[in-house]
Amino acid sequence: MTQRRKLVPGRIVAATHNPGKIPELTALFAPHGFEVVSAGELGLPEPVEDGDSFEANAKIKALAAAKGANLPALADDSGLAVDALNGAPGIYSARWAGPGKDFAVAMQRVNDALAEEEAADRSARFVSALCVAWPDGHTETFVGDVRGELVWPPRGEKGFGYDPIFVAEGKTQTFAEMEPEAKHAMSHRANAFSHLLSAIL
Repeated sequence: MTQRRKLVPGRIVAATHNPGKIPELTALFAPHGFEVVSAGELGLPEPVEDGDSFEANAKIKALAAAKGANLPALADDSGLAVDALNGAPGIYSARWAGPGKDFAVAMQRVNDALAEEEAADRSARFVSALCVAWPDGHTETFVGDVRGELVWPPRGEKGFGYDPIFVAEGKTQTFAEMEPEAKHAMSHRANAFSHLLSAIL
């Protein structure tokens, strides 16, 4: 087992152009002495995500941001994996929203696909791969998930992405109906972050 590299508090680049992810990443990192700045704010280009897994795509994004900003960078690649759809949309979760990133379209596609399969099983999970990269090319990756089931029609205005159709195990509200603090405390990203926290912070 190779030695984990520790992350030193300070500025860290969130390798994302999705403004919905920034408050959640800030909420996770700020208490540990980090100032989170996004790749979008720094004007860094979005790299081509052509990996075949959440981990691979997170690594591509983190390395591009770390080298572009010459700072440690954190990338999250996350998505919805639906059991009855063989894990789809999975790494293509954002692409299902189309070029306009309209997640109403993406949620409808998921619901239509389940109807087409005549699937009674609506279980799904959100998966998050968090990758921390350094400008010298070193990376550390952590994966977390949260299981639940899909509901229709979408409910709630507080989340982003597929949050309005996802109810976590043991809960009655969708992620988009929950207060952000409650969602952040139990999300797939929080799960991955807890692994990161114990290993490299």
